[in-house]
Amino acid sequence: MRAKGFTRLLCMAMAVGLLTGCGKGENRGQDSDTGSVYYMNFKPEVASVWEEIAVCYEQETGVPVKVVTAAGGNYESTLKSEIVKSDAPTLFQVNGPVGYQAWKDYCADLSGTEFYQALSDKELAIKGEDGGVYGVPYTMEGYGIIYNREIMNRYFATTGAEVGSVEEIRDFETLKAVAEDMQSKKDELGIKGVFASTSMQPNEDWRWHTHLANLPVYEEYQQNGEVDMLEIEFAYQENFKKLFDLYLKNSTTEPKMLGSKGVNDSMAEFALGQCAMVQNGNWAWSQIAEVSGNVVKEENIGFLPLYMDLEGEENQGLCVGTENYFCINSQATTADQKATADFVNWLISSPKGKDYMVNKLGNIAPFTTFTEEDKPTDPLAKSMLKSMEKGKVSIPWIFTTFPSQTFKEAFGGALLEYAQGSMKWEQVVKTVQEQWKAEKEILAE
Repeated sequence: MRAKGFTRLLCMAMAVGLLTGCGKGENRGQDSDTGSVYYMNFKPEVASVWEEIAVCYEQETGVPVKVVTAAGGNYESTLKSEIVKSDAPTLFQVNGPVGYQAWKDYCADLSGTEFYQALSDKELAIKGEDGGVYGVPYTMEGYGIIYNREIMNRYFATTGAEVGSVEEIRDFETLKAVAEDMQSKKDELGIKGVFASTSMQPNEDWRWHTHLANLPVYEEYQQNGEVDMLEIEFAYQENFKKLFDLYLKNSTTEPKMLGSKGVNDSMAEFALGQCAMVQNGNWAWSQIAEVSGNVVKEENIGFLPLYMDLEGEENQGLCVGTENYFCINSQATTADQKATADFVNWLISSPKGKDYMVNKLGNIAPFTTFTEEDKPTDPLAKSMLKSMEKGKVSIPWIFTTFPSQTFKEAFGGALLEYAQGSMKWEQVVKTVQEQWKAEKEILAE
């Protein structure tokens, strides 16, 4: 049932640079041929890190770096408004092959760049029909259910606990029994709910319409022997519903109130010890650690897979992949394109750049410049690797083939109505089927 994951690649790609500050290095100065860099950042949660990187790089090289961060869920619209300006982004990102199709007129061929040549597995790159390389992944990531072992252990010590350790939770049936029992004992455990809020605020619902949906759609692809489909039945929608319902019924927030909750609310609840579990990825450690009053210790954090009663899930690992591909603006000046390529080369090859990539951005970088000896310090990245090293089969990210943001917004809106009790589940399924087909037809035109 499961495709093999990326264990070999990730073991090659682990990286931690020396924890050095960025003082002024040899400043080469800037002349008219040097060019400059303008990076359009996708992730608001690491905006401050990218701004620090920009200052560091300019101090070291004399090359100006501008960073603009799009608000959550507004990357495409922000990029569209910026890319047509005279001072347009020189470095931006697409989320996979579908994203590339929307931006291919602005994507330079990267096949001659040092950072593409350093890619551990060149099959990961986005390639055009002409054989050119137009997107290079800069991180591999994993997501699942993050848990706080301290709270879990508190539960395991209660009378009548369903299991005695996290390691015994290996399928949906056990996860459901544990979550429902914990919810009934939430006052005893000192929590508001088992799971953090199922955030459904517009543009904050990607954990469900994209990440959670990855598994059932992947299963449908596998069933049909396909890597993409023009139409889907949403054949494994009952499996999606089982886990989604478990979140809704055993969380910190009543379902009717979820439209006002964002991802930051969910992560704050977890960081403050108000819940035991939250669905998110290894990138979330920085969000957890930076919450004022955070009580979650590094040694107490770990991952469970997204169990939803699929066949063979006792061997299932985390969802591992990427939707983060660097692209260089082909319409930028030659000098700016070169300056941008040099900036990316610095990120993946210099001690300071590698330190930022791994320790501060939380990236697991798939480049040969990061050696096997360079292990991540992030507890969630370590937990992700531990899962893979135990032989668990990772689930690849196939949500990069989802037809469009319009589809995701329609799916998310339907999920919110279902959570609030104003839409039947059958209508959610119909929305997914119809919106998928309609958006894929637009792409095919």
